Amino acid sequence: MGATTRRRFDPEFRAGAVRIVKETGKPVSHVARDLGINEYTLHNWVQMDRHAGGQAGGNGGGGGTLKESESEELERLRREKAELVKQ
Repeated sequence: MGATTRRRFDPEFRAGAVRIVKETGKPVSHVARDLGINEYTLHNWVQMDRHAGGQAGGNGGGGGTLKESESEELERLRREKAELVKQ
């Protein structure tokens, strides 16, 4: 078999991919397919983000807990999306 070259992704791409998973609620496999990357790679990035968020947060809320302002922003974006889909 031939040598395989590993693709390298810059931090901005990784953060954007993780943000898509978190904000849209789409399954990792769907987002990975849309972005043309391996789903296990994206899964690892999401897990690393959750662990980093849990350690850096310091609020005792856990990695999956949103701050109140973040929760409100997410709800606002979901309402906007729903309105756009209706149109």
